[in-house]
Amino acid sequence: MVAVRRRRGASALVLLCAMTVAVLTAPGLAAGTAHAAPAAPSAPAAPAPEPGVKTLEQVRTEIEQLYRQAGTATDAYNLAEAETKAQSEKIVEIANLVVAGQERISSLKGRAGAAARAQYRSGGLPPGAKLVLSEDPNHFLDGKDRLRQGEKAASDLLTELDRTQADLKRYAQDAAAHWSTLEANRIKQEQSKKQVEEKIKAAEELENKLEAEEKARLIQLEQEAQYKAQKAWLSTGAMTDVKGSATDAGKRAVQFATAQIGKPYIWGAEGPGSFDCSGLTSQAWRAAGKGIPRTSQEQLRLLPKVEIKDMRPGDLIIYFDDASHVAMYVGDGAMVHAPRPGRNVTMAGAGSMPIKAIVRPDA
Repeated sequence: MVAVRRRRGASALVLLCAMTVAVLTAPGLAAGTAHAAPAAPSAPAAPAPEPGVKTLEQVRTEIEQLYRQAGTATDAYNLAEAETKAQSEKIVEIANLVVAGQERISSLKGRAGAAARAQYRSGGLPPGAKLVLSEDPNHFLDGKDRLRQGEKAASDLLTELDRTQADLKRYAQDAAAHWSTLEANRIKQEQSKKQVEEKIKAAEELENKLEAEEKARLIQLEQEAQYKAQKAWLSTGAMTDVKGSATDAGKRAVQFATAQIGKPYIWGAEGPGSFDCSGLTSQAWRAAGKGIPRTSQEQLRLLPKVEIKDMRPGDLIIYFDDASHVAMYVGDGAMVHAPRPGRNVTMAGAGSMPIKAIVRPDA
């Protein structure tokens, strides 16, 4: 039995390596014939549990649910973090506008004061008015024009002063609104962070109660579940007509993502040493020269959707009804992703989890 496991394990490793090489070297990264995951290694039947004691499969399901809930909370945390950053930048921008507005008002007041002092020195009449009262016709006409110019200048000065003061009032209102949003996002961020930490802690506590042999069996159960899901997905013919080729940007994104294989999942991480699921996909596309939303839910909401039959390497696969997980399609029925806490960036079958949608960053 051990020899059989080793042979099958070796077959799985060979196929995975072959898939990676095919993705990185095939012209255009075209999706070829989709392969099902290698046959899941068989294992000895687990002993019947005592009454009231959870089976290892039940524990695996519970752990998986906890990590999925942590993934949803991680997405909420990442979104709140991005919005907090955007609001902070907006507040700084408004502060700079306020400073510029205050300097403008000081300048306008200085000009108004200079005009008032000049009028005072001339006995209360502006130079133009004196010329208007002149008996010399030429001086009169010249003075009339100057008077009009002076009136317009004074009117423009007051108008600009009023407008600048109104701008400052609006800036103050905008700053207050952005500050309220900033604080609301900070609260959401803290709440989401607490939820993430609670779910991960609960999952880790469940895993830590397992013996070493049970932990190994747990990993095997995960692989078996992924294999069954991938096999069922392929049996629907989902990959039959998928032959899309990656764009140049898509190739760069795939190369970045696959180069991260083996790095640990850390929630909220965007590299370079660790990633969460959407941190990996967003950074891969940033490396390809394309900025995309930070979270899987925002990637689903804002990026163009494509049909599975039109899927090509570099496209993003959004998983689960709540869009709590995302991976990058790399061709040949495979994807690369950062699975969950306690696991590393890896390659897996594109259908190993329930697919919600396919989105395209470089549509």
